[in-house]
Amino acid sequence: MHDDRVVHQLVRQAAEMRLQIIRMMGADKVHHFGGSLSEVDIITALYFNKMRYNPADPGWRERDRFIMSKGHSVPAQYVALAMLGVFSRDELATLKKLGTRLQGHPAMHHTPGIEACTGALGEGLSYANGIALGGRLQGLHFRVYCLIGDGELHEGQVWEAAMTTAQRRLTNVVAIIDRNHLKAMDAPDGPKVLDPLAERWRTFGWTVREIDGHDMAAILDALDWAEQQTDRPALIIAYTIKGKGVSFIEGQAGYHNSAISAEQFTRAITELESNLHALVEA
Repeated sequence: MHDDRVVHQLVRQAAEMRLQIIRMMGADKVHHFGGSLSEVDIITALYFNKMRYNPADPGWRERDRFIMSKGHSVPAQYVALAMLGVFSRDELATLKKLGTRLQGHPAMHHTPGIEACTGALGEGLSYANGIALGGRLQGLHFRVYCLIGDGELHEGQVWEAAMTTAQRRLTNVVAIIDRNHLKAMDAPDGPKVLDPLAERWRTFGWTVREIDGHDMAAILDALDWAEQQTDRPALIIAYTIKGKGVSFIEGQAGYHNSAISAEQFTRAITELESNLHALVEA
């Protein structure tokens, strides 16, 4: 069990992250709103509580690694890194502008704190496996956390990588599925049904835990549980809401990659500021 004060502080940080994401994206420019908002609580728990990470030295060899497999949702990771001080918060305003270090997909050769260049969906777990194997060969002891979108699970490479993780007994790899039940235009459970998802992963040699991906205490407990798995790699299926935190974006596939108007931007900021203020006052 985690201290209620720790959980509350993390909930506040997640609320601030959502506000910063919308501010950074702004109005009248196409961005990946939905997936960036659904994953916030998971990223908050990792960066501000679970991971061994030194913001002053993002290249520290013993650091835990985070791989954003669903690369289009990297804006949430940018905000976390800025809040930690890896780079200035002022730089967030340069998102997707010409010459910026904050590209629309992760670019590890440009951006401090980014561990892999992802964007072609389905590649993240392969990166995680390779990094974990490299660490094993070098005698390093770190964990690799890989966040996977549920839409990516239609990619065969994910399942090939899942077999490799189990076969190589890479128990320092923790996979987390952002199960928000929406892809770019529709539900992932269309012509290729994913459920029973937990049983599929167990068949591939993983141990699985299912949680509410917006319940901070449940996320922390699941991350602790994953760290204790020594026989098989651990998968956390986090059930989330795409666009979480902004009422008119929540559960809407149309905001996967689109623009919001100036009026919608103001409405979103008002909602998020009100939520953050309530948490600060609580």
